Amino acid sequence: MFKTEYIFVRILFPFILGICIFYYIPTFAYIKCLTIALAIILLSILFLNFTYKRLKIYRYKGAVGFIIYLLFFNLGSLFCLLNNERLNQHYFAKTKCDYFKVWVNSEPQQNHEIVRFTAEVTAGYQKNKLMRLSGKMLLNVKLDSLKPIRIKYGDEMIISVRYTEIEPPYNPAEFNFKAWLANQNIYHQAFIDQDHIAATKNNVGNPLIKIALSIRDRQVSRYRILIKSDEAFAVASTLILGYRADLSKETLSAYARTGTIHALSVSGAHVAIIYVVLDFIFFFLNKKRALRMIKLLLICTLIWGYALLTGLSPSVVRSAIMISILITAKVLSKQTNSYNVWAFSAFCQLVYNPFLIWDVGFQLSYLAVFGLIYLQPKIYKLIYIERFWIDKLWSFTSMSLAAQIVTFPLSIYYFHQFPLYFLLANLFITIPLILMMYLGVAVLIPSLRFLAPVFEWIINFTNAGLNWIANLPYASFSSIWINLPEFILLSLSLGIFIYALIKLNKQLLFSSLFLLVGYQLLIVSDDLKVFKQRKIIFFALRKNYATAFINGREAVLVSDLTTEDKNYTFSVEPALLQLQIDKIRMISLKKDTVLGNFALNNNQIVFFQYKILLADENLNNKEVNGKANFSSIWISGNTKFNVANIHPDIKYETAIIDATNKDYQIQILKKEMENNNMDVHILKKNKAYLVQLSQ
Repeated sequence: MFKTEYIFVRILFPFILGICIFYYIPTFAYIKCLTIALAIILLSILFLNFTYKRLKIYRYKGAVGFIIYLLFFNLGSLFCLLNNERLNQHYFAKTKCDYFKVWVNSEPQQNHEIVRFTAEVTAGYQKNKLMRLSGKMLLNVKLDSLKPIRIKYGDEMIISVRYTEIEPPYNPAEFNFKAWLANQNIYHQAFIDQDHIAATKNNVGNPLIKIALSIRDRQVSRYRILIKSDEAFAVASTLILGYRADLSKETLSAYARTGTIHALSVSGAHVAIIYVVLDFIFFFLNKKRALRMIKLLLICTLIWGYALLTGLSPSVVRSAIMISILITAKVLSKQTNSYNVWAFSAFCQLVYNPFLIWDVGFQLSYLAVFGLIYLQPKIYKLIYIERFWIDKLWSFTSMSLAAQIVTFPLSIYYFHQFPLYFLLANLFITIPLILMMYLGVAVLIPSLRFLAPVFEWIINFTNAGLNWIANLPYASFSSIWINLPEFILLSLSLGIFIYALIKLNKQLLFSSLFLLVGYQLLIVSDDLKVFKQRKIIFFALRKNYATAFINGREAVLVSDLTTEDKNYTFSVEPALLQLQIDKIRMISLKKDTVLGNFALNNNQIVFFQYKILLADENLNNKEVNGKANFSSIWISGNTKFNVANIHPDIKYETAIIDATNKDYQIQILKKEMENNNMDVHILKKNKAYLVQLSQ
């Protein structure tokens, strides 16, 4: 049932399945059930092992294989539940404490006067009684502008804090910050002032991480001195050291639109380049077995040191594990199977942190490597080239093709765009990336600092080249939104199609085409819905207002935001992109406007059959001629509008209160309307209000 070389490939999938299922059903009772089941399975395996020959168990390989699959499914499920902090009986949110003792377990990120970091809760004080606690929270500290404190990794402190649950996304297609943090086992956050922190003067972080961060800070400071251009400095710090520098939107867009965004994050490719350098430097240790063992220890230590220095991202850890295994096997003259090494590295990471399965970097990294192992050799063999350098060029091209093909469905599912010139961009960046890695490390050596201008020039040249490619006609297909069923159909179709071509299997080929037709039918159905859509979205914002009146692929956006505002980019734009809006006209409530089927006039909005009354204090005791019926009344601008003073002939079905109103005013209006049995929807810390209009 189990071939030795594929053992980790075979056990990885039931292990992942267990993690995925029990991530969505986090219940403490399941831990006991799974523990009992695990004990029964282990006893069964032990019994089968002792009676293997006597009962001729080898005749039942299928049943034995199923039991082993069940074992690793159980282990994945159990690890997932045990990793969930909310199921821990000492989780801090299960108690009511006046103060928490916490320590900073991530590198603090400062934005102006706000410092954000993850804090590990270790204890709580309840009526001066110390309690042992656990769990992580996201802390946002407002610094004193006159005497700001410096917060470092590992700092222990006592905080007085009122925490809240992470807010869910309130608007369509908005980034799900709550789910993203939940994948990191963070479910609560707090906003506190610097005055609410009392440092204990202890530093309890991991010593290795502290040393790595300290070394990296010094190297970043050196880059800041050596590199004059802010953009080149940001790229160098991000690329070489994994330091989250502030890259401009233009640079990020250029890398994203050309399919080279992976170059901006320290990944497996960077570790591989480091390995090649180290292997060359220590070539003189290849003569004897004892020296090769020393070389192995030196390279593994330096590679893991670099991984630690750059933040231990999933792709870097994956590469470090795989390289460590491969060079160990080489020194020991043992054969390895690439698939098994690939699966073993994933298994190790998921045992340590099962929630990594939801990390986009983890998913893309392992898919890309699978493409390089399985697909790249097959693409490369399609064309035989005699000339050495052209053959090398084709080798790089086949690698880029393999990685892009296998990650294509996942990329458009997460990032909603596909770079058309990814081959050109990846070929262009290959040599500069290698040079940047070599020079980036070299300039940190005092005697080689004279190379800094060359390093900076290469970065600027690379950025300029990618900007040129990104601005070519049809550089990328953007606003590609597919849902989960469409993603599954596309992935299955692509995977079966590739396998069918390799195996020359007609049945599988027709199966893949059948799945592709199903995918296309769903896409056509979505396009028809977009063409016919007619709706109104009242967006939920913090301090502003925004309402989109949508007809087909056109929208009138009534808002006090601008397109440069972060609230627009984060909360409004994603919904319009998902709905495939091609034409947006932005107006404010202060100016009367008529655009096609939309009309804003005399404090009223009419959009097809839907009528909105804009409420202000002038509406109090206002006389009307005959009855005035409205679909909604929109209360904005913290007006002194009084519900009780509205004329009885003014009728409306729903009241909408936006976030431009003060909190106290919102509560007054809400209470008055609920007392009068009116339907009210508040657009502050609530879901956006969606109105579907009939055709």
